[in-house]
Amino acid sequence: QVQLVESGGGLVQAGGSLRLSCAASGNILSIASMGWYRQAPGKQREVVALIGSGGGINYADSVKGRFTISRDNAKNTVYLQMNSLKPDDTAVYYCAARRVNYRDYGYWGQGTQVTVSS
Repeated sequence: QVQLVESGGGLVQAGGSLRLSCAASGNILSIASMGWYRQAPGKQREVVALIGSGGGINYADSVKGRFTISRDNAKNTVYLQMNSLKPDDTAVYYCAARRVNYRDYGYWGQGTQVTVSS
């Protein structure tokens, strides 16, 4: 089992920045990749950024150039640095992890609210 705990959400004005953290515990060695998803009210959950164990990174088009995902393997923590935030970035942000040899992200954190005011 893997446990994921997010932190760092909050309220920020448009143009501001926030950094989210996701600390992983449990069977860390089983994790192949981690990432961030978000879900806005009335919308489906969508991928924001993913980072593989080898360092490969993917971003949603809507956050490219503004968000940066990083991973500190020594601390078993993944970060999401969010700059130039927009009201459309308002959502609950979830950390997720995918196990080796699994296609889907099966481990999820509890979510952290990010609200961007105009």
